[in-house]
Amino acid sequence: MQNSYMGFLLLLFFSMLSVITLSRNLLPTIPFDEGYTPLFGDNNLIIHKDGKMVHLSLDERTGSGFVSHDLYLHGYFSASIKLPADYTAGVVVAFYMSNGDMYQKNHDEIDFEFLGNIRGKDWRIQTNVYGNGSTNIGREERFGLWFDPAEDIHQYSILWTDSQIIFYIDNVPIREVKRTESMGGDFPSKPMTLYATIWDASDWATNGGKYKVNYKYAPYIAEFYDLVLHGCAVDPIEHVAKCDNAPSSKVIPSGVTPVQRIKMDNFRKKHMTYSYCYDKIRYKAPPSECVINPKEAERLRKYDPVTFGNGRRHHGKHHHHGSGSQEEAASF
Repeated sequence: MQNSYMGFLLLLFFSMLSVITLSRNLLPTIPFDEGYTPLFGDNNLIIHKDGKMVHLSLDERTGSGFVSHDLYLHGYFSASIKLPADYTAGVVVAFYMSNGDMYQKNHDEIDFEFLGNIRGKDWRIQTNVYGNGSTNIGREERFGLWFDPAEDIHQYSILWTDSQIIFYIDNVPIREVKRTESMGGDFPSKPMTLYATIWDASDWATNGGKYKVNYKYAPYIAEFYDLVLHGCAVDPIEHVAKCDNAPSSKVIPSGVTPVQRIKMDNFRKKHMTYSYCYDKIRYKAPPSECVINPKEAERLRKYDPVTFGNGRRHHGKHHHHGSGSQEEAASF
């Protein structure tokens, strides 16, 4: 009897999780023309299926990109993306928020950057958070994935509130940035627009620029589906937020749940290959907002003892690195 009751509770628990996950996947999407406009690339940006799918391509002539019509102050922003396959070294696909066109010296930015690789090596994902032009500090984290992002579409999402930023992949949180008093203006706090781009980053993206884009494999095509814009739109002149269509708490995540935190910890334990908080070459002491996780620290120390161990570069004998290497970290 007790086993049956426990089984019922487990079934109810997982059913509730399924409903929560499903509700987040059912967020209303909007056609391209209603929320976005081409940014650059001319014919390298192609809109399909009544605006429900967008192809961005990179060739020898140009990359391409699009941008949201509106500025937003906080919200939930998402896209399902399929990345180019085969040899993609030097190629970067980005899904990010920024106000660099309005605040050139003190801009804010929240980034997903997908970094291509040589044939046989996996794509890597880098997340960045900058506030008030704090690019000299750098808050990058880099991850591998549990799937091939060039084989199928996967959902990448950003939750941005006045107190936290959470990055999600397929509804699994992979990184949480909590606003602290010590961060001051380094936490993004000004209205931003949403961007999606593909471009040639041969000078830094793969092993610090060792591997370049090879246009023999062009065009490189990134596919975008299920575009979600749920936030407080801001008047571009008066900078007043219009939150009539603000995110609904019933649909939009408001933070990391206990179950999600377990998933996030497991993801970071298995797939994180770089975090600025543990980089002893760049920072003698971690930036003040860093919360040091001993398990993360130990894993990264084993992964790259130079960057995350004693913080000293060795001369003579070459130390081999995987993705998220010291050369790449130093190239930010």
